[in-house]
This record gives sequence, structure tokens and C-alpha cells, in this order.
Amino acid sequence: MDSRKIVLNAYRVAAYVTGVGLIILTCYAMPMKYIWGNSTPVAIVGAAHGFLYMIYVVFTLVLAERCRWSPVRAVLIALAGTVPFVSFYAERKVTGWVKAQIAAQPRGAKAGSARAAERAADEQSDLSA
Repeated sequence: MDSRKIVLNAYRVAAYVTGVGLIILTCYAMPMKYIWGNSTPVAIVGAAHGFLYMIYVVFTLVLAERCRWSPVRAVLIALAGTVPFVSFYAERKVTGWVKAQIAAQPRGAKAGSARAAERAADEQSDLSA
């Protein structure tokens, strides 16, 4: 199985869990604190969201490395976990990108094999020159 599929599945779960945690934080815990003066939900949900967000960032960066995304794209996807509802949109876009990338790869070829073949050809031409 392609390692990108495994990381994509982990990323998708992390995106959903982070998104739900952020919605709970902003729609329940924050009003509880600022309207009703109860800061306990913010302490609990905020800490949980922070921990889950770090997991989301790790999976985003691993996926970015496996798919060879630009650093800007990786940072923007990681920041999607900080705006309510945006992580759900980002998850759908990322899933489409990764599935298209996997589908475009020849069957049986390993990720990065084209790049390895280019390097080998360059090394061979350097040796013959």
C-alpha cells in the first residue's frame, strides 16, 4: 500500500477531529466563558484542541513531505485547523489532490521512482563525460 494513502487517512481523521474540537471550543466553550462566566469548558476543550491540533500539524507535514508540497501549501493547510469549519474544506481539497497524485502515478511504480531514475541518469552522464 502506498504510504501516502496511509498518511492521508490519518490526516483526514485528524482534520475532522481538530475541526470538531474547534467548533466545540468556539460555539460552546467560549460563550460559556464570556457570556456565563464559566471558564472550565475553555480550559478542558481548549487544551484538548491544542493537543489535537499538534497531531493535525504533524500529519499535515508528513503528508506534505510524502507528496512534495511547497512549504507555502503545507503551512496554509496546517493553518486551516485554526479557523472554524476551514479544516473540513481543506480536508476535501487535500484528499482530492493526493488521490489525483496517486492516480497519476504509474501502477507498480514507487513514490519518487521517477526522481530516482532522473538522478541515476544524471550520474551516468556525469560518469561518461
